[in-house]
Amino acid sequence: MKKLGLFALGLGALLALSGCNEKKNYILATGGTSGTYYPFGGAIANIWNTKIENMNVTAQSTGASAENLRPLSKGEADYATVQNDVMDYAYRGSDMFAGQKLANLASIGTMYPEVVQIAASKSSGIKSIGDLHGKRVSVGAAGSGVEFNAKQILEGYGITFDDIQKNNLSFKESAEGLQNGTLDACFITAGVPNSALQELAFTAGLVLVPVNGLEADAICSKYSFYTKSVIPGGTYKGTDEDTEALAIKATLAVRADLDENTVYQMTKTLFENLDELGTAHAKGKEVSAEAAVTGISVPFHPGALKYFKETGILN
Repeated sequence: MKKLGLFALGLGALLALSGCNEKKNYILATGGTSGTYYPFGGAIANIWNTKIENMNVTAQSTGASAENLRPLSKGEADYATVQNDVMDYAYRGSDMFAGQKLANLASIGTMYPEVVQIAASKSSGIKSIGDLHGKRVSVGAAGSGVEFNAKQILEGYGITFDDIQKNNLSFKESAEGLQNGTLDACFITAGVPNSALQELAFTAGLVLVPVNGLEADAICSKYSFYTKSVIPGGTYKGTDEDTEALAIKATLAVRADLDENTVYQMTKTLFENLDELGTAHAKGKEVSAEAAVTGISVPFHPGALKYFKETGILN
């Protein structure tokens, strides 16, 4: 009986040891292979996989923000890169997620800004948001996050879609419209610089329309996912002065039901290895733990919150 007890004890220890060495497999939903989210997410996954023992995170190519949030809510993905405004809509069941409120969503932190860039043709005479009245304006693809950004910013200045000649076009189509004279202005929400606007600036020139003053303050107050940003002078050919703008932020989201210790460990590891992230992807240079707590409207996961409180970034 004594030998049997020792055997059982030894077997239990062996199984426990074996369990400790099991790899933890997670899915990080990102975006299309030609976009920013996929390689950026891959760089994050690599940090986790190389810095955390027995960690195996797979960066999975997807249709980006809106498509990522549904499997995250269902537990079919564990982490996701998303726009913080789209995540807000899903969490609250508003705008593009009207009547489709998603549960099981939490934030780790915001990563880098995606600036709402408002470009106008030089011939349009547009210099301010107010000048968009009656103009031919592309507000992004129908139902896209860009369209909601345009709607919210215009309303901040007392303008509705009924006050403009609204067009729903892709970034490339918008830039082409400004170049060939079929459009006067367009909204593009993307990292700076944007390739479509770079090409437009070189071929036909452009004017950047600022979002600033009391109107910008009111928009940020109403929609907590916006942050103030600046498009540096010289970003696009012929734009020599800084342009004030609003930005939403690429955000690292997580299943709310993932255990606290795992999320804490992954949050800590990511923010303690930002030099490596910046080396792996240019956008990594724009990430900081201090900025990661800005633009958050969906509650932090307890594991992420523990890290930010531990470091004194949050009280």
